[in-house]
Amino acid sequence: MNYSGSQYEKAVTAGELDRSHVGQTVSFQPNDFTVVFGRIAGIARTDAQVYLSLEGVGGGTHLKDEYDLPVAHEVYVQLDPLSSAGKTISDAERVIKEKLDEIKKNLLDRDQKSGSE
Repeated sequence: MNYSGSQYEKAVTAGELDRSHVGQTVSFQPNDFTVVFGRIAGIARTDAQVYLSLEGVGGGTHLKDEYDLPVAHEVYVQLDPLSSAGKTISDAERVIKEKLDEIKKNLLDRDQKSGSE
């Protein structure tokens, strides 16, 4: 398995995680067979390792709620919903503008054709 996050997440190394990430949703692949999705409950670190405690993951028979990751291990943090929404709105505005320009051009072409007949 080769998990690479979603379009709504950004990749950071585990060593970049700090207290501002507590409470945020994170996803990562701790080994070749598992992908973890959960909310960060706590972060501890040493020079070589980052220890993540997660909410919403433990409680199953095979699910862990604590993970030890090397500081260089890639994890995926959800993008800020407000900045993501702004990007989505900007993209939608661009598409609408392009469609309106296309309709305008078609109407002008139609007017020119009917005026020449």
